[in-house]
Amino acid sequence: MTKSRPLALVTGARRGIGAEIAIELAARGFDLALTDIESSGAEETLQAIADHGARGRLFESDLGQTEHHDPLIEAIHQWGGPIACLVNNAGIPAPSRGDLLDVTPQSFDRVLGVNLRGTFFFTQGVARHMVAVPSPAPRSIVTISSVSVEMASIERGEYCLSKSGLGMLTKLFALRLAPSGIAVFELRPGVIRTPMTEGVSATYDQRIADGLVPTGRWGYPSDVARAVAALADGQLNFSTGSVIHVDGGISIPKL
Repeated sequence: MTKSRPLALVTGARRGIGAEIAIELAARGFDLALTDIESSGAEETLQAIADHGARGRLFESDLGQTEHHDPLIEAIHQWGGPIACLVNNAGIPAPSRGDLLDVTPQSFDRVLGVNLRGTFFFTQGVARHMVAVPSPAPRSIVTISSVSVEMASIERGEYCLSKSGLGMLTKLFALRLAPSGIAVFELRPGVIRTPMTEGVSATYDQRIADGLVPTGRWGYPSDVARAVAALADGQLNFSTGSVIHVDGGISIPKL
């Protein structure tokens, strides 16, 4: 049977935002290659992908181990065909929140090693694949960063620095890949209710009640997923290099 679905690759997609993105893309007609540092708990995500008539497979991978990127990309290609869409979702939080003056080199290196260095070299590897392997489908790279690209949180400085670098990553790859017809975008989520934010949910419940988010609610993974899907099908490719805020207006400068 001839394969008709384009292939999307979503990093950090076992659960949370990445899983929601993968499921939404399956509903929009993509097959899905997922990566995550472990496979435990991915069964529900893979079943939801299958329920949309899509193929899905999880590939275990640590984004920070850049020496494994090229073999992983080749394995994904051999399984699913040319990669039409890359969603850079994988990332880690700061190990602990605290005084900026207490950030350790170990914490700094780990967070930037995954969130920025790992994402850069994985994007580079997929971009090489996209340039070398023709695909009839529109091609795109969507990086999930954060409002922390511009909004400083001094209790997690290494995280903010890692996300800030993704803003420039998007610009650089948008310029480099534009002649090849590959569109590159950045999504900046705000306060999103996920397992990663469970530990601070009470704090943000109160801050949202006090007016932190103009729309007056938490964001949800589905908000991010719908935005990714709108970019993945090629209809906005002339807007390459653009930043999409998915934050309920939190990042709008206010007096």
